[in-house]
Amino acid sequence: MHIRKIFTQVERIEREMGRAITPPARKAAAAAVIANPFAGRYVEDLSELIETGAALGDLLAREAMAALGVGPEAIQSYGKAALVGEGGELEHAAALLHPKLGAPLRAALGGGAALVPSSKKLGGIGQVLDIPLGHKDAAYVRSHFDAMEIRINDAPRAGEIVVAVALATGGRPLPRVGGLTHDAAQGEDGLR
Repeated sequence: MHIRKIFTQVERIEREMGRAITPPARKAAAAAVIANPFAGRYVEDLSELIETGAALGDLLAREAMAALGVGPEAIQSYGKAALVGEGGELEHAAALLHPKLGAPLRAALGGGAALVPSSKKLGGIGQVLDIPLGHKDAAYVRSHFDAMEIRINDAPRAGEIVVAVALATGGRPLPRVGGLTHDAAQGEDGLR
């Protein structure tokens, strides 16, 4: 794995619609800009990217928690995304995100029963990447359906991929669309 750059971004919302948010809504993204070993050519075996995804799951989870200044017990939501630069394909993002990134991410967070929401796209330097967020233990917690947007001004260059993880310490500010709440979630089946 050849990392050119690690990028972190933190967001803290103190007020929304004139109302104080207590505690503030906090989320962070950590991203790695990596070389794409398969840029410009079709390769059947993507195991190199799959193993890179496993290493990045732990690294990016720890970077995002450090940026938030919290431990695993404070994290309520997670998500992952990848942006593939010129010469790559969507399957390169899928190889990084799906087979093995989730298990080390969950291990760094001390668990997580729900699927890790994800997005993937092709794009160039400065392209916006939306990282979906969902409750880490109960997918039906609507207050935690969210996203975090990042943009890295010099990535991805041709032959690079941006791989990102986002974490949040709570849901959206002022949630009021009903459904299962964080406090009522059981977290046993990943849904409720």
